Amino acid sequence: MTTSEKKFRYELTADIDAPVAKVWQAWTDAKQYEEWSRSAPGSVAQDVRPGGKWQATVVTPDGQEFPITGSYGEIVEHRRLDTIMDGPGGEQELIRADFTDLGEDRSRITITQDCATQEDHDQSKLGSQMLLDWCVEYVTGS
Repeated sequence: MTTSEKKFRYELTADIDAPVAKVWQAWTDAKQYEEWSRSAPGSVAQDVRPGGKWQATVVTPDGQEFPITGSYGEIVEHRRLDTIMDGPGGEQELIRADFTDLGEDRSRITITQDCATQEDHDQSKLGSQMLLDWCVEYVTGS
């Protein structure tokens, strides 16, 4: 299914009391990402460059573990990070993260994804909102 055939889009935004470079580092440094994303210890690997691979094992609140893999698309340091997630049926899902420097050591991150179904939309949006919330907590120390 092409992006143009996907009809369920979400966009989430968080304004963060931290410099954009710190937020970027939290998303692109495997050790930091593992710490705040609640991934299984030792499961995160990131080769942050276009075409580079990534992997992590998601741990759900009830303790279940789900390995996820993918690659990176367009990357503009401190501005844009396209993460491509491998789906169970071989499909790939693009998740775009835009980073904005708001000045005065503040930044904004916006996550956008187009999904094929309402169910995919709802699950992906919930997961992305949790990641945003956890990242904010991590970089602000709150």
